[in-house]
Parts: sequence; C-alpha cells; structure tokens
Amino acid sequence: MSAQPRRLLAASDKFRGTASAAEVCAAAAATAHQFGMVASVLPLSDGGEGFLEALGGAVMHSWVTGPLGAPVRAEWRLRDGPLAPVAIIEMATAAGLALAGGALANDPLRATTAGVGELLVAAWQAGARDIIVGCGGSATTDGGAGALEVVKSCGGLPGARLRAATDVRTRFVDAAAIFGPQKGADAQTVFTLTNRLERLAEGYLREFGVDVRGVAGGGAAGGLAGGLVALGASIHPGFDLVAETLGLDAHLAAADVVVTGEGRLDATSLEGKVVGGVLRRLTPGTLALVLVGDAAEGLAARASALSAGHVRVVSLLARYGRDAAFTRTLELINEVVAEFIAETLRG
Repeated sequence: MSAQPRRLLAASDKFRGTASAAEVCAAAAATAHQFGMVASVLPLSDGGEGFLEALGGAVMHSWVTGPLGAPVRAEWRLRDGPLAPVAIIEMATAAGLALAGGALANDPLRATTAGVGELLVAAWQAGARDIIVGCGGSATTDGGAGALEVVKSCGGLPGARLRAATDVRTRFVDAAAIFGPQKGADAQTVFTLTNRLERLAEGYLREFGVDVRGVAGGGAAGGLAGGLVALGASIHPGFDLVAETLGLDAHLAAADVVVTGEGRLDATSLEGKVVGGVLRRLTPGTLALVLVGDAAEGLAARASALSAGHVRVVSLLARYGRDAAFTRTLELINEVVAEFIAETLRG
C-alpha cells in the first residue's frame, strides 16, 4: 500500500427491495476502511425512490391526502439555500403506488396527486422558494390535476422556483399507455386516461398558456411533471439534478476508486440513471466497481465502454445465485468490494 491511503467514493443507487442506497454505500465504505483507505459516501438517486435520502436536509412531515383519498403522513426535506430554504419532495411519499397497495389495489381513474399539491403548499409556507419534486413511483395518471387544484386553491406559490426531477422522457399524453398497466389500468382504462390527459393538456394551454404535450418528460409520474410545467416548473433529468446539487463531479475527481451500482443493470441504466451517469463522469484512470443485483446480457461490456475509467461489473446473482443475492445483499457487497480493493492495492 502506498504511504498515502487511497480514496474510495461509494456513490450508488438502491438495490430495490434489498438495500437502500445509503446501506450499499455504507457497506462499501466500511470495507474500504478495513483496508486503511479514506472512504466517503454519496447515496444517489435518479428522481424516484431514495430521492429524499440522496439530497438530504432536515426531515419534515406533513399529513396529506393519499393517492386514493386516505390521509398519509408524508416525509419531505428542507435544505439550506443561498437565499431561502430549498424543499425536496418525493411525490411517491404522497401519491405513490405502494401507498395505494400496489397495482392490484389501485384505482387508476381515481388516484390523485392532491397530496403532492399539499406538500408543495407546506414547503412554500415553510419558507422554501426553491422546490424540487422527484417524479417517480406514482399510483397516479391525473396529469397533476389534483396537485394543481390544491395549489391554486391556496393562492399559488408566488416567488417559488419549481423543478421536476424525472428519469423518463415520456410525453404527457403517452403517460397512460406507457405506465398505466403498471398501475392497474386495463386497455379500456388506458384509453379513458389518455383522453383525460388530452383534455387536461388543452385546459392547461388555455389557462396557463403552456402546451405540455411537447415537453420531454412531461409524462413522468402520470403527467405530474407536465402539470408542474404548466405551473412554471422546469424539467430536469433526475440524476443530473442530484449530481449537480451534491457536487458529484468534485467527489469523483478526488477519488481513486469508485463503487457504484443498482439492483438491476439494463439498457435504461445507461441512459440517464445512476450507473450510467457516474460512469460517464469518471476521470481518466479512475478504477470503478459496478455492483448490481442482476445484469441484462451484454450490459457489462456496454457499461465499461461508457467510461474513461477502468470498470469492472459484478452481478451478485450471477456470482452467488438468486437466493443469496436477495437475502445476503450487503454481506456479498462487502465481500466483492474487499476482493476488488485487495486487487487494486496489489496492482
């Protein structure tokens, strides 16, 4: 080992259902410490689940209307900003599919983003004038109508800068066709929801002078992102927004070894999500370990080709089998990271 300990950055997304981004990063950092390395953690998100955890801030809670009408206690965050507090909202905490009980229990026609509007109002009332909304994991396809009705009834959000973080480029009126079946919508319901989105888009154009139909990403969270655009929001790729807010590039530049990953590596992973975003930002010569629960065929080679660094991709499922990958995730992450670091230090 060199006289100066090498620096490791753990910058991972979640492994959905088995480990949060913070847990994955902590496991990798703990292993690095055992080798005398300096390790830092930077849990990441692309705008969906884990968005609050990634961006951090003071933990806030508000009772709001859930996706099917029952009240839910939604968590959000409040960060210090240069002039006023910055609010971080994860729409799924107020209108998520999990809150509706999953696709089988959801009512796609009735599911509402009203609770998201209530969070927006709560954030504004708390002094936030920069509000970031993570758009993912929704039960809704209401085009943001529920949220907008709440905001308008409370006098709007004067002076606020709204930003919507998305991990898709789906258009507003396509939201039902692309995501509706995942939320319990059959073919007839998808047809009905699509017509409703068309009418909403026309209504937003008349009321706000904004045509949300042509906005890439406007269909995120069942059209919530488009509804926020009607209110004056800008849409940002979720990962890029998180990376900018956390200063990811500076963290990567200071690291000799980077550990990143997610639950499943597929084509979307390399197009605006965490793994692809981290690999594209690596400085030349950086060593990177991409840990994934599973990887689609050919994706390991494609991931390596994205980066100026030296990349190794390890699938826990391929190496250890399905049962171990799902039940011993953090233990296996420790093992693979230890092996990678040992090889790195020998080299």
